[in-house]
Order: sequence, then structure tokens, then C-alpha cells
Amino acid sequence: MRTSTYILPVIVLAIAAILSSVFIVDEREKALVLQFGRVVSIKEQPGLAFKIPLMQEVVRYDDRILSRDVTQFQITPSDDRRLEVNAFARYRIADVERFRQATAAGGDVAIEVAGRRLDSILRSKTREVLGSVTSNDILSSDRAALMLRIRNGAISDARALGLDIIDVRLKRTDLPDANLAATFGRMQAEREREAADEIARGNEAAQRVRAQADRTQVEIVSDAKRKAEITRGEADAKRNAIFAKAFGADEEFFEFYRSLNAYRKALKGSNSSMVMSPDSEFFNYLNSETGESARQ
Repeated sequence: MRTSTYILPVIVLAIAAILSSVFIVDEREKALVLQFGRVVSIKEQPGLAFKIPLMQEVVRYDDRILSRDVTQFQITPSDDRRLEVNAFARYRIADVERFRQATAAGGDVAIEVAGRRLDSILRSKTREVLGSVTSNDILSSDRAALMLRIRNGAISDARALGLDIIDVRLKRTDLPDANLAATFGRMQAEREREAADEIARGNEAAQRVRAQADRTQVEIVSDAKRKAEITRGEADAKRNAIFAKAFGADEEFFEFYRSLNAYRKALKGSNSSMVMSPDSEFFNYLNSETGESARQ
């Protein structure tokens, strides 16, 4: 009876010791086995693991990809236009032992300590990268290269904390409220100046086109008039040649034809009146009964 009284507590203590020496490593975490604050074992594979009861303790760290929102801060690009930046980073604990040494804590406390130090690293690298470009480059939609530069610059500093930075993103890049009106006015004035320059260049180009068109018009009209005068002269020459030939063929008919034209031009209209001597040469053919000139 006395033997069973001693054995039962021993068995209970043995079971408790065994249970306290066994722990489970989840697939979503990494574990450190500490002995008097010193790391004696790293458990990165999921499954059962062992430790010395009472002498050793287990500290667990999240092995998943974590995210960190960087609180809003201001940067000054190369064109001295201040901007307010919101960013976030995605990272994971790559070296759990170094992470323990850098934070000297475990669980959520270690994550918060590392997050604050990561904030400082990201702010510094963001100011360094964005300070080397203009605000137009930062505000443009194509800024993936800038975020990649920030990530690459922060990788080495983050590794000193045992962290591996996977990605860095700029969520917002806005003008401060105090500078928004002044910046808008400056941008509006700049656009108005560019518009005035474009209008001036357009007017200059239009003036050149208009002058060229006027010159071309004068040249075309002058050439047309010259050709018209040449054609008219040639026609008059042909007409005179025809008249001369007709006159030489029948002088009487030619004189009769000219007299009829003179009558037509002089006596047109309903109220034409002429005061002339009856024996005037103008009426040679009118006074002739045979239609021949009265001078014959």
C-alpha cells in the first residue's frame, strides 16, 4: 500500500515531465529553444520537438508573410515640391535567431519592435530614392521602378534584423493641404504659359502659311494674266490677219460690213438720235439703191 502511494506521484511527475519536454511546431511558425536566454536549438520544420523541462523554454515566431503599414510622412523631391507619402511593406522572418537577437523578445512584442525599426528603414530609403527624382515622376502611374529601388535599398538593412523584404508599395502620394492651393496655382500658371506659347507658335505658323498663300495667289494671278495677254494678243493678231485677208479679197464687202457694224453700234436703243449732214459719208450705203458705196 505504501509502495503504491509513492509510485503514483512518481508516475504523475514523470508524465508531467514528459509532457513538458514535448512541444509541437506548427507549419505557420518557427520556434527557438532557449536555455537561460541563450539559443540552443532552432526548430523550423513542423512536427514534434523536445526540450529540457524547467531549464529550457520555447519562443515562437510567425513564419508567414507579414505586412507593415508605414505611417504617413513627408518627402521632398528634387523639384522642392513636398509630398505626403503612405507606404506598406510585405516581409517575413528569414533568420529567426538574428531576429531574436535584434528584438530581444518573442511573439507580438518582437513583431512590433521589428516593425518600428522597419518603419525607420523604409522611411529613410523612401526619402533617399524619391528625393532624387521629380514630383512628376512620383505622381505618374509608372512608378514601379521607384518602389523596386526602395525595396532593393532596404533589403540589406532589413537582413540585419533577420527580415526578408518581399515587396514595398506606395499607397498614396499627395500634396500637403497647406501647399495644395499654391501648387495648383503654380501648375495652372505653367499650363497657361504653355498654352500661350502654343498659341503664339500657331499664329506664327498661320502667318507663314497665309503669306505663302498670298504670294502663291499673286504668282498664279500674274501668270494667268500674262498668259491671257499673250493669248489675247495672238487672237488679235489672227483677227487682224483675217480682216486684212478679207479686205484684200473683196474691199467693197469689207467696207460694207464695217459700215453695217457702225450703224448697229450708233443706232442701238429706242431713243437714238443723230444730227448729221445728208451728204455725210456715214450714209453712203443708206443712200445707195444698189447697196454699193455712193463714192464710186
